[in-house]
Order: sequence, then C-alpha cells, then structure tokens
Amino acid sequence: MVMNEQELIKRDVKRDVWQETLNAVRDIKAGNIGHVETVELSPVVEARQKTGLSQSRFAELLGVSLRTLQDWEQGRRKPSRAAMSLIQIAKQRPDVLHEVFG
Repeated sequence: MVMNEQELIKRDVKRDVWQETLNAVRDIKAGNIGHVETVELSPVVEARQKTGLSQSRFAELLGVSLRTLQDWEQGRRKPSRAAMSLIQIAKQRPDVLHEVFG
C-alpha cells in the first residue's frame, strides 16, 4: 500500500520509536534476528582479503590501477586470464604472493 505524506504523518504520530528500538535490541539479544542476507564475495575480494593487503597494494602487485581493481571487486569488469591466474594464486597461496613480491 502506497501512502501519501499525510497518511505517513498520521501513522508516525502513533509510533514510539524508542520502544521499537528497545524491542529490536531485545530481539537481537534473544537471537530473534529475522531475515538474514548472505553476500558472496567475489574471487578478487576473497583473494585480496586472504593476502591481507589493501586495495592499493594488491592493485600495485597485480600491475593494475586501483580503479580497475575496484571495478573487478564490484563486478563491473572482469580480470584478464593472466590477472585471474595471479588472483587464483593469491587466493590459494597468499604466502607465495608475499614471498615473491615481499
């Protein structure tokens, strides 16, 4: 149901926002958290997180700009096959990436 501004104001006047917040905190503490969304990380984000590197440093090691890495992580662009090979190494063996690039 779509409400106009007057209907929204009329509804909100009756609300006790503080009590709603308190109830929400109590529900969370009791484990009643409702619907939970899980977000699957992109392989690029997962690989970078496993290395423990910042976006800037990871992009530098891959030989790409920070903007390109961000586009990969957000799914706006896809890495080349060569870049995906390095990303896969970083994901499976972050220690090797640190050893090679120090």
